[in-house]
Amino acid sequence: MPAYEQLYASFRWNIPARYNIAADVCDKHADDPDKIALIVEDNDGEVQRISFREVQRRANRLANLLRGLGLVKGDRVMLMLGQHPWAAIGHVACWKAGLVSSPASTLFGADAIAYRLNVASVRVVLTDLAHLPVVAEARQTAPSLEHVFLVDGRGAGAASLEDALAGARDNFTNVDTAADDPAFLNFTSGTTGNPKGALQAHRSMLGHLPGVEMGLDFFPQPGDCMWSPADWAWLAGLMDVLMPSWFHGVPVVTFRSPRFDPEQAFAIMGRHRVRTSLLTPTMLRMMRQVKDPVGRFGLDLRSVMSGGEAVGVELHEWAAESLHIPINEVFGQTECNMVTGCCAAIMPVKYGSIGRPAPGHIAGIVDDEGQPTPVGVEGHIAFKSPDPVMMLGYWNNPEATRAKYADGWLLTGDLGHCDEDGYLWFHGRSDDIITSSGYRIGPTEIEDALARHPAVLLSAVVGVPDPVRTEAIKAFVVLRDGVAPDADLVENIRDCVRQRLAKHEVPREIAFVASLPTTTTGKLLRRVLREAERAKSPAPEPSRSG
Repeated sequence: MPAYEQLYASFRWNIPARYNIAADVCDKHADDPDKIALIVEDNDGEVQRISFREVQRRANRLANLLRGLGLVKGDRVMLMLGQHPWAAIGHVACWKAGLVSSPASTLFGADAIAYRLNVASVRVVLTDLAHLPVVAEARQTAPSLEHVFLVDGRGAGAASLEDALAGARDNFTNVDTAADDPAFLNFTSGTTGNPKGALQAHRSMLGHLPGVEMGLDFFPQPGDCMWSPADWAWLAGLMDVLMPSWFHGVPVVTFRSPRFDPEQAFAIMGRHRVRTSLLTPTMLRMMRQVKDPVGRFGLDLRSVMSGGEAVGVELHEWAAESLHIPINEVFGQTECNMVTGCCAAIMPVKYGSIGRPAPGHIAGIVDDEGQPTPVGVEGHIAFKSPDPVMMLGYWNNPEATRAKYADGWLLTGDLGHCDEDGYLWFHGRSDDIITSSGYRIGPTEIEDALARHPAVLLSAVVGVPDPVRTEAIKAFVVLRDGVAPDADLVENIRDCVRQRLAKHEVPREIAFVASLPTTTTGKLLRRVLREAERAKSPAPEPSRSG
């Protein structure tokens, strides 16, 4: 197996001028009627297997329907379905027809859906009966929306997709698309300000592959089967899990659950012989509570990727001991995804690092002007353009697109440093940085230290207004079941941090909470906590003259 340096140096992109994702993730596998694309388990334990040939047949019919409605190349279609087979098939159908698919989370309310409908001028929505009320309310202020189709029935102002497809042909010639033509529109998670629509080209499929293949220890391997709780409405689920698997003809398990249950997750992976997965640090922390997952559930995991937040030493140690595998941390964002990562098979593991650039990608740490910083010096984690996985731009927002770049580098908005071995280290979002007594403090290291305490399940650290220090450190802590909060526990948790970090990094305040605000992908929304704390502070008195 080649070392990382050899793999990186020998890699060359092969991006054809004309390219359509649908041909690579569906059509090329459809000749084999027995090749399975999806393994669908419902809440009653019933399992359905859907072949690539069936995916192609359904996608062709949907592509014919959409074009028959008058949609033309570049029009937008929203898929509000979560991990539903029609969500996956819907993307393929859109790409076949030259349309732009735009996934939306089923957790969104009417305002969030209306915002996305209007920003993208969406013409068609695919959803289900459970979420029709939200779409119906959003539709009242979204004049572009012409058609709503339901995958499980019909409702007021919404047609049955099954009925609509009844007369559609199941053969379709894919629209000839350039590799740079728009394919899908994902909105940012909104950790800062209003979400922006990041428009991705068909080439993005090829751009994702090196990061996924490295992050999953040379994916695919014989017998691989993929499952992740990551919602396909977000880029992590769609392009780190679903579509790379289909590109390689690997079956994907799908299970729709209203909330993440760690025992259920282990049971699914054991039952379906899942070999590869993407699990966020928050999910892993919850799974850590389950005893003997290999023995109890027949777990046979080969490789796990994680990202979105720092994994932390404790989770790495737990995975090695309990799952018998390393966790490969990966890094990216909606605008430029799967660009760095670790691969224990070919590089030394540095716990807490987000790894090194995946083959084909150029990463660096730069200042505000896009100039590289010295080794060990904090700056923006950035990626050199052009890059196949990099967005075409923010939808109808050229000003925000320009602001995203500095001297040819895409600035992620995340701060970090590069060490002497070329490993990148994530410090935190630039807006999450705490300024206290002259120190600039990233929250993730403190959260990692908090996780070492046996009573702590989850935590989030933010800066809160302080008249002396500018900001003080406040930790919001979710305790494990059965642990009662008291003053002694507060001091005990502080001591846990004090033993691991610098004195100025010890939280001055600790608040025990039942849950933490997160995006639908499981990323902590520290901004929500920070803004709530700032709202408690008295407004400054107006200045007086004369």
